[in-house]
Amino acid sequence: MIEISNVSKTFTLHNQGSAVIQVMDGAQLSVAAGECVALTGSSGAGKSTLMRMIYGNYLAASGRILVGDVDVATAEPREIIQLRREVLGYVSQFLRVVPRVATLDVVAEPLLSLGVPAEDAEARARDLLAQLRIPERLWSLSPTTFSGGEQQRVNIARGFAHTYPAMLLDEPTASLDAQNRETVLSLIEEAKSRGAAIIGIFHDEAARDRVCDREINVSDFTPKAAA
Repeated sequence: MIEISNVSKTFTLHNQGSAVIQVMDGAQLSVAAGECVALTGSSGAGKSTLMRMIYGNYLAASGRILVGDVDVATAEPREIIQLRREVLGYVSQFLRVVPRVATLDVVAEPLLSLGVPAEDAEARARDLLAQLRIPERLWSLSPTTFSGGEQQRVNIARGFAHTYPAMLLDEPTASLDAQNRETVLSLIEEAKSRGAAIIGIFHDEAARDRVCDREINVSDFTPKAAA
């Protein structure tokens, strides 16, 4: 479902004489349907950089990044938008939404954008918000006013609203209490059981051991000159 081959990444430092820094070289990764792969490695190894390349936020310098039948490394913007809408979900550590939009609408939006009837999209949103213990009295409010933990749970609910065939998870259990951590791990297991291909960053070793089938050390893709 996700196939990465010979991917490299450089950054150009325009405020330092346009110096070019190579941060990744020869990245290889394959994730099958129903499999969860953890990205590991020391801080700064490139875990988040690789995730952002897969999602299309960063442009790869070379190589191929296949998600389904779309090569993210060469796809047009409209193809990336469609991929994100239909195929590739991303649960980041931070909630970024339009202010003053109600929490229920924030969670339902991925389904509404696919043409799911509003009643069904709202029912799914309500179910997820309840599972993640967001009090119902907050559902009509903007999540921009919530605590960090509440925003994280809203972000998780939004990320799992649609049954994406592929998912990227960036520290999905960070800062969660035991009950909500268990809920998130169960959502990941449910996604795997329906065939989602998942790549995640998990500093929570117990969570990683529970839901991940194997690990890829991103440090292996660090250019030798930069190692």
